[in-house]
Amino acid sequence: MPSNPNFLLSVDPVEPPARLAGAVVAIGNFDGVHRGHRAVIARAQALARRLGRPCALLTFEPHPADFFGRGERIFRLTSRDAKAHRAAELGLDGMFVLTFDQALASLDAESFLREILARRLGAGAVVVGYDFHFGARRSGTPAFLREAGPRFGIVVEIVDKVAADEAGSLDAVSSTATREALTRGDVRGAAALLGHPWSLTGPVVHGAKLGRKLGFPTANLAVDPSCRLRHAIYAVEVAFDGRRLKGVASFGRRPTVDNGPPLLEVFLFDFAEDLYGREIEVFFVDFLRPEQKFDSLDALVAQIRRDEDDARRILGA
Repeated sequence: MPSNPNFLLSVDPVEPPARLAGAVVAIGNFDGVHRGHRAVIARAQALARRLGRPCALLTFEPHPADFFGRGERIFRLTSRDAKAHRAAELGLDGMFVLTFDQALASLDAESFLREILARRLGAGAVVVGYDFHFGARRSGTPAFLREAGPRFGIVVEIVDKVAADEAGSLDAVSSTATREALTRGDVRGAAALLGHPWSLTGPVVHGAKLGRKLGFPTANLAVDPSCRLRHAIYAVEVAFDGRRLKGVASFGRRPTVDNGPPLLEVFLFDFAEDLYGREIEVFFVDFLRPEQKFDSLDALVAQIRRDEDDARRILGA
């Protein structure tokens, strides 16, 4: 959940929450909350200021691609709660989350407008991208939304394709391009697309404590199986309780030790506190090297020392 006490996360509301009644609602999956998404969010915030209304996101869980998909789950860039954190950081007042199930998928476009946007959310206005489609069989188009919205008292704004923002071209910005970069281990490229370093959030879990025995105690996170980040070693920053620390992280199966399920292990520089059970956010700053198998634990320790030196240099630690 976001640390902002005024931010409201509303899951499957049956009527408009009082604090978000009449809100300007930006609609989309917002996976990654990347620079392209933020162009839509900025337009919604500008409209909310003009109308004197609160501003919120509307997004869906599970990801519609998983609901309709027949194969492996989509590589999610941002969990529901991480998305709420980003929305709060951007200054929004709240986020609506609707369960994407058969009932929602079966609604025709007009029913979605009437039952969801008007009745359950009480939206005063909606802002969507030029390629937004909604309703059963994606029958609702931006043109339909612009025509039908006013019949339900909803102001509609459509954001045309944005060629650039303050950081430069947006032509290549997409959640798909970001996933592809992360699959290659290109976390710098992913950060350029997102407009911020990509991160993973979760509670610190107990591991085998081998790192402690080797002189490099780690904070371990169990990662969602859908994550297809390249197995490798990374320079990272870690945020928790308003603090920001630097470190080096290994994501992978630990081939020298047990070749087990993927685990994120983070060694924090100059830090010795107990983090078990605490939620942390790990920001991936740079790729150091691929995961590899060593002939001995001594060889592994020697490489970890080199990794620490490399990460300290990159992070200015």
